[in-house]
Amino acid sequence: MANLKQWLSKLSFRTGVIVLLCCIPCYILSFAQIALPISVELKGVLWFILFGMAKTFQYGGLSILGVEGVKLLKQKIKKQD
Repeated sequence: MANLKQWLSKLSFRTGVIVLLCCIPCYILSFAQIALPISVELKGVLWFILFGMAKTFQYGGLSILGVEGVKLLKQKIKKQD
């Protein structure tokens, strides 16, 4: 666990933002696949996989950014408004 934290802390802010943004298409796909003409079981499996990937990207990106990175990201978003 300590090795993972150390490795994540070496990744850049930009990498954290990119990983965090990867969760958006996964969230969209996890719910959009409901409209496909496939079996209910397959829809459940696809939702489980895609939603799980979205959460993994989300928490991974937040782990890379850390508390200070999230504060910096919020400041950049506010400046754009």
